[in-house]
Parts: sequence; C-alpha cells; structure tokens
Amino acid sequence: TEAARRPFTLDELRAVIAVADAEWRSMVLFGLYTGQRLSDIATLSWSNIDTVQNEIRLTTRKTGRRQTIPVAPALQRHLSSISGSDDPKAPLHPRAFRLVERSGRSGKLSDQFAALLVAAGLRDPKATAESGNARAKHELSFHSLRHTATSLLKAAGIPQSVVMDYIGHDSADVSHGYTHTGREAMEKAAAAFPEL
Repeated sequence: TEAARRPFTLDELRAVIAVADAEWRSMVLFGLYTGQRLSDIATLSWSNIDTVQNEIRLTTRKTGRRQTIPVAPALQRHLSSISGSDDPKAPLHPRAFRLVERSGRSGKLSDQFAALLVAAGLRDPKATAESGNARAKHELSFHSLRHTATSLLKAAGIPQSVVMDYIGHDSADVSHGYTHTGREAMEKAAAAFPEL
C-alpha cells in the first residue's frame, strides 16, 4: 500500500537542496514555488517563462489544464541566476526533459528523486530498494512538493479558491467555472512563499 503523502518541512527541503546538483535544485525550487507535477517541471522550456509579465504559462500533462502562475520572488531570483537560452524551445532542465521525452513518463526521474531523499537522510535506502518503486510506501516524494506548496499557501492565509487555482488542483475544475481568481490574488499567493 502507498503511504499517505505529507508536505516537506523547510529543513527537509534544505537538506534535499544541499545534496542536489544544479538541475535537481532548480526542479525542487520550481516544484515548491509552482506546486506543479514532476513531468510538468521536467518539460518546461524557456518559452513557458514570461519575464515581462513575470509568470509561467503551461498546460499540464496529466489534466490538460492551462496554468498561468506568477513567479514567486524566490523563484524569480533563482531564474535570474541560471543562464537562459536564445532558443525559446530550449528546456530549463535539459537532462530531465530528455528522460521524459524519451519515455513519455517521469518514472526514472522519480527514482532519481528517491535517491536524493536517501542522500538527504529522508528515506531509508533499504525501503526504496525493496519496493522497486520510488513512489510506493513512502510519505515523501516529488509530489509532496504539491502538498508543501498547498500547505504553505494555506498557512499564509491565502483563500482556498486561490490556492486551488494556483496549484491547479483537479477538484477545482468544477468551481473554476464559477470562481475567477484575479491576478492580484495570484501574485499575493506567489509572494506568500518563504525563502529557502
């Protein structure tokens, strides 16, 4: 059986970032500050980043939902520290992009993230090896970043409807037709994230 997911603590995230290479550090930051799934983070290209409007635009692979997410201040600082590309189709995370494009899935990336959790002391290496599945029986995975983003926004007092729109929760689909989250509310949500 699969363990219930839980959010990361900020100290746990710092531990993961401390053992991550530059590309994984970037993917963790994007996962935290956007709340998006691993495959969507892995396949971001520079064309998804609008530096003039300071937002990320993407269509989620799982649900086909169009997302427009303001860039959180901490993520904006990170983005300005990495070198862009003249080619808008160039991926932000080239190794991860190739893995997902080659297989159409993010399973190998989930395994790599599980190894990062082991290196950070957040997962028992034996339990990961025994399951043969990086997602099974573990309370922490890359998907936990969605839980973390949701928890941080709610703890900052961001209204539920804004949190759902920001993260792109599937359960928001019905209410989304009736709730229109303004840009100002989305920017307030982005600004609510703590610095890592």
